[in-house]
Amino acid sequence: MKRINLLAAAMVLAPTFWADETGAAQSRAVAPERPYPARPVRMIVASAPGGGADIMGRIFAQKFNEAWGQPVVVDNRGGVGGNIGTDIVAKSPPDGYTLLMRFASFTTTPPFYPKLPYDPIKDFAPITLITNAPSAVAVLPSLGVKSVRELIQLAKSQPGKINFASSGTGSLPHLTGELLKLAAGIDITHIPYKGIAPSMTAQLSGEVQLSFPTLFSGAAHFKSGRLRALAVTSLKRAPSMPDVPTLDESGLPEFEAIAWYGLLAPAGTPRPIIDKIQREVVRLVAVPELRESLTAQGNDPVASTPEAFAKQIRTELDQWGKLVRQLGLKLQE
Repeated sequence: MKRINLLAAAMVLAPTFWADETGAAQSRAVAPERPYPARPVRMIVASAPGGGADIMGRIFAQKFNEAWGQPVVVDNRGGVGGNIGTDIVAKSPPDGYTLLMRFASFTTTPPFYPKLPYDPIKDFAPITLITNAPSAVAVLPSLGVKSVRELIQLAKSQPGKINFASSGTGSLPHLTGELLKLAAGIDITHIPYKGIAPSMTAQLSGEVQLSFPTLFSGAAHFKSGRLRALAVTSLKRAPSMPDVPTLDESGLPEFEAIAWYGLLAPAGTPRPIIDKIQREVVRLVAVPELRESLTAQGNDPVASTPEAFAKQIRTELDQWGKLVRQLGLKLQE
């Protein structure tokens, strides 16, 4: 009898229970989705704090925060040529809540790592190229040279004695130095560091005499006079340093090695999210104050489409890969 009563009670309660569940399900189904981003976003910077990518990441993280009303947290994950932070993003959920702020080494390091844990094309959704950033041929004033021609003469008189710093084997500063060696016919020694900030600290302390920082990364040191810019690596003079000649003007025809900063997301990130972030970058770089600030620090604001950025990445991967194979460059850490 007791069991029958329990069963009867259950039968009486069941309609109410299922009605509640059905109503809740219907409520969930019709509830509008919260617009992206509905929670904090992590922006991984694949380099050590203090470098250009870190500075750029923090600028745009703050601007996104102001526009979206959600925290955008910068997470520095440098090391192994930027591969550690890049791999984290490659393996993150493609939901727009993990972004990658990347420097040009995204396309220069892969040829040095035949067993990369990620595919730079298949595992990412390019969002936008933010800025191009010419580099400088930067020396310590104590080196005693005031032009690229003088630097080349000194290097030829002292083969292997001048050291140049990079942010790691396979980084753009490393390959810029290798291009200079090839174009000028000089022997200078590569010293890799774990990031652009450590490499500049090493140069300022006198460990190395030569480096190739972006104008953005080295702006404060050029302004203070602690570093001397002999030339820029773009084919046109930089508006922020109009008195500094190009390498082309300095006797190395058609020499060009342009850095860049850009945003990527994991492959499979919904296109509406990609488009929203890209549109926000376009809006931000059109704001006069930010645009003027970026330009004054040696950047050329671009804010490209995802398709244009993807094409550039494929082109550069091919070009740098050919150079690395041509010179027979190997990993050196």
